[in-house]
Amino acid sequence: MTQVESSKNVLATRWGLPEKVEFCRECVVSNQRPSTVVEYGHGRATRKPTIEFKDGVCSACRYHKEKYNSISWPNRARELEALCDQHRASDGSYDVIVPGSGGKDSVYVAHVLKHKYGMNPLTVTWAPHRYTEIGWSNFQNWIDSGFENILVTPNTKVHSQLTQFAFTNLVHPFQPFMIGQKNVAPRIALEKKIKLIMYGESQAEGGSPLRAEDPRMPSKFFARPDSQRREIKLGGVSFDELLEQGLCEGDLNPYIPISLEEVERQQVEVHFMSYYLLWRPQENYYYAAEHCGFQPNPERSEGTYSKYSSLDDKIDGLHYYTTFVKFGIGRATYDAAQEIRNGHITREEGVALVRKYDGQFPVKYFEEFLNYTGLEESRFWEVIEQARSPHLWLKEDGEWVLRHQVR
Repeated sequence: MTQVESSKNVLATRWGLPEKVEFCRECVVSNQRPSTVVEYGHGRATRKPTIEFKDGVCSACRYHKEKYNSISWPNRARELEALCDQHRASDGSYDVIVPGSGGKDSVYVAHVLKHKYGMNPLTVTWAPHRYTEIGWSNFQNWIDSGFENILVTPNTKVHSQLTQFAFTNLVHPFQPFMIGQKNVAPRIALEKKIKLIMYGESQAEGGSPLRAEDPRMPSKFFARPDSQRREIKLGGVSFDELLEQGLCEGDLNPYIPISLEEVERQQVEVHFMSYYLLWRPQENYYYAAEHCGFQPNPERSEGTYSKYSSLDDKIDGLHYYTTFVKFGIGRATYDAAQEIRNGHITREEGVALVRKYDGQFPVKYFEEFLNYTGLEESRFWEVIEQARSPHLWLKEDGEWVLRHQVR
C-alpha cells in the first residue's frame, strides 16, 4: 500500500514541497524530491519535478521497469554506433568531450567510447571545492589509464564566496559547483570546436519524466541567448549585485551560461550514455576498477552505507546533509533507491539502510568547510535550523525528528 502521511492540521511547507509526504512502495524515495531547472527562456528558469508518483510508484521505478523490460538495447547500441560514426575524426583529433571527475561513471563512459567505439575523447573536469585523497587518486588513475584531460580549477576566493552565499541564502552549498560543472564542457567544446559531448546518466535514471526517449540534453539547459546570459543569480545573488560587492565579470565568467547562438552555430550536441547503453552504476564501478584502477573509499561515506559514489569533494557530505534537512531525503536514500531499482538490494534492506544512515552529520570535513566558506559554526547551525520545513520536522525532547519516515 502506498504510504501517504499528512497531518490533520495543515502544516507550513518550505521549498515548494508537496504538503503530503508519500513514499514509493517499490523503492525508498519520497515525493519531496525537489524540482529542477530544465531550461531558460525570456530570462526565467523553467522548473519541472524530478520525480512523479502514480499508483504509489515513483517515476524512477516505472522508468526502470521499462528500461529492463521494454527497451531494445541492441538497437540503442546501434544508435550509439551511428552517432559515433557521424562524429569520429579521421585524423586522430579529439571528437568527443567526456565531462567528469574520474569517478566510476565518467571513467566508464570515456573508456567505452575510446576502446569499444573508436572515439578519441577529451576528458574535461571542473575541480571540486577541495579534493579528497581518494578523489585525487582516482582522478590521476583515470588520466594514467590513457586519457587527455583539461582540469579547470575555479578561483578559490570567488568560488568560496559564492559557496557561502549559496549556503546561507539557499542552503545549497553545491550550487556554484554544479553551475560551473554544467558550463565547463560546453564552453570547452566551443573553444575546441568539438561538436559532441557525452555525459553519463540522464535525469530519467533518477525519475525525471522529461525526455526519457530523447538521448540529448536540450541546449537551453546549459546555454542562453546572448541578451539573457547575465540574467542569473549565483548563491541567490544577482549578477549586478555580485559586481557591486567587488567581483568582476571575469571572476564570474565560468558561471555564466554560454551563448545559445554560438552553440547552435557550431552545432554542439550533448548526449547521455545511459540512453544508449544499459546503465547500472554498481557495474560501472566494477568496470572502472578493472580497466582504469578506480578505487572505492576505504571507509563508507558519511550519511550512507556505500563506498564508491561521490568521493572526490570534501563538501559532498555537507551537500547531502542539506538535502536531508530541506527535503527529508539524504545520501542513503539516493543510494538505496537506485540499488533497489537495479536489483542489487531488496526494498526491505533499503529501508533498513536509510533508517540507519540517512542524515548522519558529516563531521570529517566540517571544520574545513567552515574555513573554506568563512562561516562561523554558530551561523552554520542558524541556517540549518531555519531550513527545516514544519511539515517534515518535529522537535521532540530538544531533538529534531522527521514526522514521516520510510517503512
